[in-house]
Amino acid sequence: SVMVDAGYSVKDLFIGLVPGSVGETSVICVLVGAALLLITRIGNYRTMLGGLIGAVTMSWVFNMLAGPETSAFFDLSVSWQLCAGSFAFAIVFMATDPVSASMTNLGRYAYGALIGFMVILVRVINPAFPEGVMLAILFGNVFAPLIDYFVVSANIKRRKQRYAKG
Repeated sequence: SVMVDAGYSVKDLFIGLVPGSVGETSVICVLVGAALLLITRIGNYRTMLGGLIGAVTMSWVFNMLAGPETSAFFDLSVSWQLCAGSFAFAIVFMATDPVSASMTNLGRYAYGALIGFMVILVRVINPAFPEGVMLAILFGNVFAPLIDYFVVSANIKRRKQRYAKG
């Protein structure tokens, strides 16, 4: 990876001592912002948690698939994937946008997980497109209404079965 070759550590990524947009490269600053959004109930933790779970899971999958014939991006640790680039900024401030995100609570987990999954997929599979966060969020936005549709449909079906028995 370019960041590894440049001599940056995970600590440098976490603090924000790497080139990039101000506030976007410092995971510490993003976590402070996330806490503020959660305390004020402006941001939804479900989307953030779903994104984190999706990214961690996909990163582990690629770590297990890493081998001598695969790209070096397959072998990046989970901590690198979470701290590098604008993943943290995007999952906290962009994916939680209430207008384009999923509206149901269960859907928010799925929506966030889809975004986290897609970020790591784009980063690892296509090194020529090293970030992929915006693409992942747009992809999640496209599927948000469909995710909500399936969540609401499952709730309606479950309620019908409950009332049919009662």
